[in-house]
Parts: sequence; C-alpha cells; structure tokens
Amino acid sequence: MIEYIVSQNPDDRIILKASQILKNGGLICFPTETNWILAADPYHKKSVDKLYHIKHVDNTKHFTILCASFKRAMEIAHINDNAFAMLKKVIPGPYTFIFAAQKKITKYLKASKIDHQVGVRFSPNHFCQEFLKIHDDVVICTSIDHALLSVEDDTLPIYSALIEDELGHQIDLILDPGDYEFIGSTTIVDFTTGIAEVQRIGVGDPTLFL
Repeated sequence: MIEYIVSQNPDDRIILKASQILKNGGLICFPTETNWILAADPYHKKSVDKLYHIKHVDNTKHFTILCASFKRAMEIAHINDNAFAMLKKVIPGPYTFIFAAQKKITKYLKASKIDHQVGVRFSPNHFCQEFLKIHDDVVICTSIDHALLSVEDDTLPIYSALIEDELGHQIDLILDPGDYEFIGSTTIVDFTTGIAEVQRIGVGDPTLFL
C-alpha cells in the first residue's frame, strides 16, 4: 500500500500508522536524502529477518540504524567525547558512523553480536526526522537499489509504484512524498578505535574528520 505524504508537513496520523506497523513487526519504505530505504524495528526479530530475506543477504551483514537524537544513538552505540564533539558539528547530515555496539543492540542483531559494531545515521531528510521523533525509537534500514527491483538500467529513477509492483507483497506500507531528490551516498566514518577514520568518501565532507 502507498500513502502519499507532504514531506515538509506530513500527516501525523500516517506517521503513527507507519510507526505501529514497525512495532507490530512489519516493514515500511520511504525515501531519505540518499535513496529509498526499507525500515524495520531492530528489536523485532521476525521483522529484521524479513529485511534480510528481501535483500537476499546473510544476517551477518550490517544494516544501518537511523537515529533522531544522541540520546537514542547512545543507547545502542558507545560514543566517546571526541566523537560526540565531532558529530555535533555535522549532524544531521549525509554520514554513516560506525561505533562499538552497546549490549542493547547486540542482543538483537547477529552482525553486531559477531563484531560488536553498529552503524548509525542521523538523516537530514525532514520527513525521516519527523518520523523518528514521533516513532520515538531507532529503526534499522537498508537501501533499495535497481537490482533488488529487477531493473537492469540503473540510470532509471525509482518510484514508489515500481517498489510496490516488485516488493509490495512483502512491504506493509510505502510512504511517498512525491518530491524528493537523492544527493548521493553517505560518507562512512569509523570511530571504533576511538579515532575518526574515513572508510568511504561520499557526499559528506570527509575533511571534517581529519
């Protein structure tokens, strides 16, 4: 099912509906600043299993956790003072940060249980921020690419109708703001050693962590 929303002023009733779907173990889909994503409740095992099943990858692969605040991020990640000071200057923004994982998340995610790491994002996308605030918790997510939708031409835009045609029977709700523009991949910064190490250069400025 597709629900059309106004990105800058989303209907709270639709957000609450999407939030309840996650809490009940379902999957939702919406675009961020980087791409369309599939999202689930990381503390709901069946929901996370569905996410990995759709992506056709083993659950030892890391997916990203979306956070609305430091408070939520620190529940699942060990963020030291140095990292905290750096992040305050750049979030929300197009970055993925890798931290040592807290026990709260390693209990539920096999990938984090194996290497004791977790990747978190603070998306600048307005709808994403509003959703996370109302949902009042973190969500685990993974990107939707052309291969997942069986589209050979990766230059073609991805629309909600295409996602529904290919994955609609596995997704409980698709949230479509109608107007969105993707800016590119996130820059990945690893803080697991206590020092910032840029692992991938994306649209986020890597020099801020040098």
